[in-house]
Amino acid sequence: MRTMIELLRDMSLGTMSNTAYDTAWVARLGDIDHDMSSHALEWIGENQLHDGSWGARNVYYYHDRVVSTLSAMIALTHQGRRARDKKQIENGLLALEQITDNATQGLSSAPSGPTVGFELIAPTLVAEAEKLGIIKQQGDRILGRLKKLREIKMAKLAGLKINRHITAVFSAEMAGTDSTNLLDIDHLQEPNGSVGCSPSSTAYFARYLKPGDEKALNYLKSTSKDGGVPNFAPFDIFERCWVLWNLSLLDNFKPEETALIESHMDYLSQRWVPKTGIGFASDCAMYDSDDTSVTQRVLLRFGREADIESILSYEEEKYFRCVQHEASPSVGVNIHILGALKLAGFDRDHPSIQKILNFLRETRNEGGYWFDKWHVSPYYITSHVVIECLEYDLQLCQGAIDWILKNQSANGAWGYFGFPTAEETAFCLQALKIWRRNGNPVPEGRIEMASMWLSENAKPPYPWMWIAKTLYYPELIIQSSIMTALAL
Repeated sequence: MRTMIELLRDMSLGTMSNTAYDTAWVARLGDIDHDMSSHALEWIGENQLHDGSWGARNVYYYHDRVVSTLSAMIALTHQGRRARDKKQIENGLLALEQITDNATQGLSSAPSGPTVGFELIAPTLVAEAEKLGIIKQQGDRILGRLKKLREIKMAKLAGLKINRHITAVFSAEMAGTDSTNLLDIDHLQEPNGSVGCSPSSTAYFARYLKPGDEKALNYLKSTSKDGGVPNFAPFDIFERCWVLWNLSLLDNFKPEETALIESHMDYLSQRWVPKTGIGFASDCAMYDSDDTSVTQRVLLRFGREADIESILSYEEEKYFRCVQHEASPSVGVNIHILGALKLAGFDRDHPSIQKILNFLRETRNEGGYWFDKWHVSPYYITSHVVIECLEYDLQLCQGAIDWILKNQSANGAWGYFGFPTAEETAFCLQALKIWRRNGNPVPEGRIEMASMWLSENAKPPYPWMWIAKTLYYPELIIQSSIMTALAL
């Protein structure tokens, strides 16, 4: 694993896993860019999972498997010519039937909710797969019922022209070939040629909206690695602010570390927009309160300035939203805004603080923990509640600590999906160490046992547990969590 200096030096446009869903969209470009399509198709062929599906390895997440498997089978049908491709489609179909037959169980095992744009993307893929003859007409089966949900959602978008400033652009491919009237086609692209900094949306654009668009193809080539592409790129802001959020839990940096941190602080400060905040990438017109609040907390922690109006502009009646037109609120967004407001000097009685505390109480599970829509593991956001809420509600944090300790494995680690992971163990260690640092008791030996396990299991690869259109993992952010958990 990287040292802190190596990690700070490596931060640039973002380091992320490739995903089958996005790569399959690039594979469709065979008659537009044969080489790029062939490499993507090869990547798809090499990354089918043992059960015949596509998606995140290790972690099973229903929505991720459905859209990834459909997307891969469609790409293979469009471009695949080998016997191997046909066999992979057959295996994918068997896997998809298994996934949908167990949909009730699959959905219950995905309490963080659907992946980004699932209700719109999945029906579009289903309709195309039916048309290609890959799957039978779904009718009243669960995949068929998604069509009705798409129609309802599409009706709500009626009259709205989606452009690069509207968050739905990230999932522009949901328009398929039947609803392109929703898209402001001439105002979808970012300066870097992408559509929403999303390889899948950009490949859709270059295939169906402006076939062969040079800027779009150049963007896709720049994001391709070993034939595959990530879920979104670049994510230079997202990577920096989250790595620095983790490092902000520490003190006493070495001079070279401090200098590198300051250079990244300059990068974030220069891209901060007063009264608006910041987005996940420099080349992206979309802004959100999660990146904004985490960046503001980092800026304040390291002695920079950031206007509070940028965060308060996301305030709703009972919580803070992440983006416009969102379907459901995020616990993570609200706890990260709480952390930013805390550093800005907001006391416990401030109405915005009380609003978030009430929201946390209402969304807490019976066992004293939370799920978030941007990460599949409850250890992620439950640990952040402890870190950010200590000064505001000790009782709320105590319940979270009790739940964390209750679920520690005999080897000292944590893992929600039946196996221990370095990332989840790091989250829990961060919370426990900060809880103890603030004078609260932790049973003897529990932190030490976890630290020993983590130090022996810190190296990548890591399971994919972050949520976008599919699951993915941002390597440097995970490593910064592990690093700070051990260093605290």
